[in-house]
Amino acid sequence: MEITLATGPATQLEAGALITYAFDQEKPVEGVLTGLDNSIGGALTRLAGGRELTGKSLEMTLLHYPAGIKAERLLVVGAGKKEKFSPAELRKIAAAAARYLKARSVRRVAFLVREDDRTSGAAESIAEGLLLGDYEADLYKSEKKDPPPAIDAAALAGWDGDTRAAGEEGLARGVVLGAAQNFARDLGNEPSNHLTPKMLGDRAEKMARDEDLDIDVFDEKKIAELKMGALLSVAQGSVEPPRLIVITYTPKKAPLENAPVLGLVGKAVTFDTGGISIKPSANMEDMKFDMCGGAAMLGVMRALAHLKPAIKVIAVIPSTENMPGGKAQKPGDVQTAMSGKTIEVINTDAEGRLILADAVHYAKQLGCTHLVDAATLTGAVVVALAGVQTGVFGSDAKLIEQVLAASRAAGEKMWPMPLEDEHREMIKSTVADIQNVGSGKGAGASTAAAFIREFTGDTPWVHLDIAGTAWLNDAKSWSAKGATGVAVRTLAELAMQLR
Repeated sequence: MEITLATGPATQLEAGALITYAFDQEKPVEGVLTGLDNSIGGALTRLAGGRELTGKSLEMTLLHYPAGIKAERLLVVGAGKKEKFSPAELRKIAAAAARYLKARSVRRVAFLVREDDRTSGAAESIAEGLLLGDYEADLYKSEKKDPPPAIDAAALAGWDGDTRAAGEEGLARGVVLGAAQNFARDLGNEPSNHLTPKMLGDRAEKMARDEDLDIDVFDEKKIAELKMGALLSVAQGSVEPPRLIVITYTPKKAPLENAPVLGLVGKAVTFDTGGISIKPSANMEDMKFDMCGGAAMLGVMRALAHLKPAIKVIAVIPSTENMPGGKAQKPGDVQTAMSGKTIEVINTDAEGRLILADAVHYAKQLGCTHLVDAATLTGAVVVALAGVQTGVFGSDAKLIEQVLAASRAAGEKMWPMPLEDEHREMIKSTVADIQNVGSGKGAGASTAAAFIREFTGDTPWVHLDIAGTAWLNDAKSWSAKGATGVAVRTLAELAMQLR
């Protein structure tokens, strides 16, 4: 989709549909909508009087061939209560409008912003929302409509005069972030036979070359040389060899002395059967999404190549399958991580924390001063937060707050979760330094985080458990079913703000 900033009045824009939005209030037709309503002979006022236009959240009111404007349709999307309106809601409105219109074969749209939203942030939200809403995970469908439902072009209207520069800036950023999230979604949605660890490494290499980022992809021999016993222990049950992907963004202008180096660590288990502790067959196909943490980090690095933060950022992505082959590790095995710490494997389905252990330790060796990992790690976090929020754990209160602030700015819902000394006691082993699941019942998400913390040392660290937010089991009015690209916006924002 090509997105541009329009010039001139929205009523003169030639498009398959002109989109705008109305608030849920006594008189939904106000402000910009009043002028638009006058152009089309008061049709919006009449619809509001008949309660066909109320402004309720994501309500769709579509007018065909309205006299007085050049667009073939006018779509007014409900924005909900004005006091609850935010850039995140504007993003959702744009995404929902894109999905609604492309299902009706509209290929060219214009989006008229309201008078109070002529900001850089609003342009970013709209551009991003249009790209996210236009996305479909239908790569492998052999029978597609011709032409396929998609929006080819969009124009954002309302940024004129003094606000135009802000609109251009926000539009550019929104396109970068929308494309980065869709890149991460593409990876997450790939079937595991089309995205083995080696294939993921190849995709990462192509992206890094295209974006002028430094990259190393380590094969199983190099991983063994690095003594990453935890990562290798998970990989040994599969015929597909593991990979360790390391991507580095270095700002052209040398960072200030003592500037932070941000390490982004993403779990990329391209398929997780659970290993010998095998999962139930129901919904096991969703375990292709077990690499969404790694996909998110690749999406972040793609975005940062364009956004150009002032600090160095290193992504470390361990990738493997977790399979129950003849050489697979077994419950009761003891493995030695890269750090030298020994791990008793109680449950082979708690494999994500094993590969993160080596990746986090290696990120520290590369000089990262601040660490954030993202992983589809536990079912326990889904019990606690469902698919509404990402769970946030960490060892450093300041970094936790910086991540949460970035999530608020990015419009991604995250929630701080407990991580106490008692959780460390629950992963003590009688035969090794630690075990990979907690003893006793409960706190599964916290004990998983406690396990990763064992490998972070004194380095400020935050863990994002995205098990409930990494994919959608059903399509929404604003999003296709499948991978969501969660955490890309938040971590890109963090990299831009960290000093």
